[in-house]
Amino acid sequence: MTSTASPPAPLWIGTYAGGGGTGLYPLTEEGGALGVGPAYPEALNASFGAYASRFDLHYLVDERQEGALGCYRRTDAGWIRVGQVATGGGAPCHVALDATQSWVAIAHYETGSTALFRLDPADGLPIAPPVVHANIGHGPDLDRQRSPHAHWVGFGLDNQMLYVTDLGTDEVLAFAFDADRGTLATPHTAFAAPPGSGPRHMLFHPSHPRTAYLACELSSTVVVLDLEDATLRHRAMVSTLPADWQGANILAHVGANAAGDRLYVSNRGHDSIAVFALDAHGDATPIQHIASGGTSPRFFLLLENEGRMIVVHERDHRVTILDILPDGTLAPTGLAATVPGAAFAFVS
Repeated sequence: MTSTASPPAPLWIGTYAGGGGTGLYPLTEEGGALGVGPAYPEALNASFGAYASRFDLHYLVDERQEGALGCYRRTDAGWIRVGQVATGGGAPCHVALDATQSWVAIAHYETGSTALFRLDPADGLPIAPPVVHANIGHGPDLDRQRSPHAHWVGFGLDNQMLYVTDLGTDEVLAFAFDADRGTLATPHTAFAAPPGSGPRHMLFHPSHPRTAYLACELSSTVVVLDLEDATLRHRAMVSTLPADWQGANILAHVGANAAGDRLYVSNRGHDSIAVFALDAHGDATPIQHIASGGTSPRFFLLLENEGRMIVVHERDHRVTILDILPDGTLAPTGLAATVPGAAFAFVS
């Protein structure tokens, strides 16, 4: 099938140096084929990022043992690195901005800690040192849960809480957050996930402000949660796999469309995107499993204006494009490109 959608927005692929990546690669489309341009070499191990329109800056993690956060701006002449700061932990893997774009939070996979930086109101650069919270504990999986592994950070829709998912301790932590002073209260366990489930990413959606979707990597499930005064309560659990699947699988990314009626989750092992219908209450019903077009889909990016999903595969360094159909389900396009160390995709 050949896509008839509009060309994608300017796309960049963040890569792991350990997988052969040498920076940010531009992804282009011409003549019905994808192409990969020369890498911008100053942004290494950019496995996740966030964009602040207030400062026109991209904040990209450098996911290595001595973690760093780079601040980048794309100009007509190309990328420039405006600043870089040590994050105070190992293997930063996720980053989030608060609603005022005055603070940036970072999750560290290796050290299981969370860092919070104030952004300089004049230039948007992080002001060191950060506020750092180190979690403690472990889970039952001796391979993956010997220690804490913070994997996602996110601010609540009211900007009064900072949430952290910890794959290593099977919990979601919640910090009361004061955006004026930048203080974080001592966290409490907002949700104790099933033992061994490995919470990876969580999603709040404005269409369902009292609902959260917790993607659990090790159990290949999404837990639908009710938000009650900064506490998350179990409502339902749905598998991201077909009922007849018998192979090994871990899930990765979770996202939703702007309308809030479709939820997407990537499966690594089954190598698919699971699509769920969300009803008016935010309850999730599986409606599709579609091959992602590569091995181990670590991340996907929804480009709804172009009718496309960009899927980044870590194992075979492959970036593919799926069409988003009018009903929110997905279809293959046949468009793919090889990007060494592929980990993350964003537009700029």
